[in-house]
Amino acid sequence: MIVELGLGMAVGTIMALTGAGGGIMAVPLLVFVLQLSIVQAGPIGLLAVGLAAALGAAVGLKAGIVRYRAALLMSVSGMFLTPFGVWLAHRVDNRWLSILFSIILFFIAYRTFRQALKHSTDTVGSTPAKLACVRDANSGQFVWTTRCARALAMSGGVAGFFSGLLGVGGGFVIVPALQRYTDLVVKSVVATSLTVIALVSLTGVLFSATAGALNWVVAIPFCTGALAGMMVGKIISSWLAEPQLQISFAILSAVVAVGMMVKSFA
Repeated sequence: MIVELGLGMAVGTIMALTGAGGGIMAVPLLVFVLQLSIVQAGPIGLLAVGLAAALGAAVGLKAGIVRYRAALLMSVSGMFLTPFGVWLAHRVDNRWLSILFSIILFFIAYRTFRQALKHSTDTVGSTPAKLACVRDANSGQFVWTTRCARALAMSGGVAGFFSGLLGVGGGFVIVPALQRYTDLVVKSVVATSLTVIALVSLTGVLFSATAGALNWVVAIPFCTGALAGMMVGKIISSWLAEPQLQISFAILSAVVAVGMMVKSFA
């Protein structure tokens, strides 16, 4: 229990320092330290990420910066594909799941490093004319079009599939999608993505628990540690500059990706 609690604290601290995307470190830590397979570690990581995302989403809802209709659309499409991802994870060899996880980690490392170098501004994306989802100037709500609904629904579905398959939460899909297809400011992108992650993760956790694939003995202390680690990380984050945090996370992601790739071929 002490080991699981410590691992959870490490993941929670990383999430507090880097955002919900940092939760992707949950599965590699469980794989390396506790020698779990991707299938065993996935639901536990998903539960920890989901709980952390729910806390962030609650704060965003209170602040009124969550675009809840967009979040619900992405979540519903993600919920449909999450069980399929869980089902497929139990039928794919663990080596190939590890390789796929490594590729995703490399992608996250690359993207995070680029963000750190670009020093992202408060608004993200292309000019409004080229965006699929644009807000009304008066109401602040999205002007819903077929193109907008299709873009968000497809993004949510992809995120849900990977959530079920690898237990990664889907933030690495949702955040870039909101940045690419909408004119939301960064804070709204983060809050909306956390809402989607929380809802989609809940589906994956429930499906895994119903199938008896969730190890509660490991999950409970791990998630408790993750929530405690988030509190610690919030304190530490005020002392550190965001670009340095992003670069550090990018390096960590790349190192872990290499480790998982080597482990998969060992």
